[in-house]
Amino acid sequence: MEEILLKIDELAKYHDQVSPELIRAKDIKLGLRNTDGTGVVVGITSKGLVVGYEKTPTPDGEDHEVKPVEGRLLYCGYDVCDLIRGIYREGRFGFDEVLYLLLTGELPAADDLARFSSTLAKRRTLTKLERGILMQEGENDNQMYALHSVVSHLSRCDGNPESTDLKDETNRCINLIAKFPTIVAYNYHVMRYRTGSSLSIIKPEPALSAAENFLYMLKGKRPSRFEAELFDLCLILHAEHGGGNNSTFTVRSVSSSGANTYMAICSGIASLSGYLHGGANESVMKMMKTIKKQVRDWEDRGEVKACLARILDGKAHDRSGKIYGMGHAVYTVSDPRAVLLKQKAQEFARMKNMNHEYALYNLVEETARELFRERRKTEICVNVDFYSGFIYKLLGIPMELYTPIFAMSRVVGWSAHRIEQIIQNKIMRPAYASSLAAESPYVPLAERGKEAA
Repeated sequence: MEEILLKIDELAKYHDQVSPELIRAKDIKLGLRNTDGTGVVVGITSKGLVVGYEKTPTPDGEDHEVKPVEGRLLYCGYDVCDLIRGIYREGRFGFDEVLYLLLTGELPAADDLARFSSTLAKRRTLTKLERGILMQEGENDNQMYALHSVVSHLSRCDGNPESTDLKDETNRCINLIAKFPTIVAYNYHVMRYRTGSSLSIIKPEPALSAAENFLYMLKGKRPSRFEAELFDLCLILHAEHGGGNNSTFTVRSVSSSGANTYMAICSGIASLSGYLHGGANESVMKMMKTIKKQVRDWEDRGEVKACLARILDGKAHDRSGKIYGMGHAVYTVSDPRAVLLKQKAQEFARMKNMNHEYALYNLVEETARELFRERRKTEICVNVDFYSGFIYKLLGIPMELYTPIFAMSRVVGWSAHRIEQIIQNKIMRPAYASSLAAESPYVPLAERGKEAA
């Protein structure tokens, strides 16, 4: 068996590694990225807009230049920072309102929001069958695997899971959005129970917001207003990020084939489990653990920078050469989500007497930017993953739940994009160019390998 695996590995590398010259010659957009780093436009959406650069025509008018700008994130045409400021100024939690906006395209009137929030509150509680599925399927220590497994089986609780009627689709999506926080919290408790802890299953409280309910179900006590509002902010900021992010694009692609809601949402969960997407905040926390061990003086700028240089050179941490939490596919100067979370992280760290650790995060951010400026002559910004994990740590949330929390927020964007994709009704079918120069004639089995001999 080992000989076969080695042979397959050699052949796969020989046939599947493509030279940069061939990529240029065929004008292939690897990763659906243009040569200037911008994304290839493959669709149109009204749900989310991510702004990180501007394209300006060159003097000859035949090409364009990419100009970095301060990052902005819009939900259905509304700047997310304006939404957040407006909602919190009125002393309200905002996740339900943003959910309504992304699904409908409009901000709700007071009566509409009250009815919608009431509907979500009623649907957060799991049925007996749903709880049974969770107990059967939630065994995996990896909480993203467990979430994927449970959601894939929820179609058993749906009387007509294959219906593509828009009302049925929307109703199904709202059900999943309402239940995700309960599933994530319960999955974690079931996993703990299977490793020897007591089983703690707390029913969601109708009077509590989504953020309050999750923290309550997870920790067994109601959070403070500051904690709940901060977690609500995290949910809002992770709810949507345009159709081009990997998990949302995956949901749209799977939805375009006619797959049902549960399979489409599971595809988003699968994509988000990757360490380059939803798992990035966990990667940041693991990297910071390495830095804390290797840097004796957390305030020594030179020592921190030297440690990051070793990481960037692939000589430290996981030897990937990546400084996690730094840089973004679209944002250039700043990630607006990271800006908001950084401010809250500083405030929360002060409350928790963890200023020293926050200062290290800030110094890592500064010195990483310096390294990229010096070595690669490029400006990068810290992204949302850099501070979100630190905030979850301050909230007392286990690291195993960082990515599932991302999913229970992003399921809003996935649902909104799925509905939009169904309305647009066009299957996705991109093209791939062949890397082979010519056809190969068939060689009878008895004659194969003789040329090599």
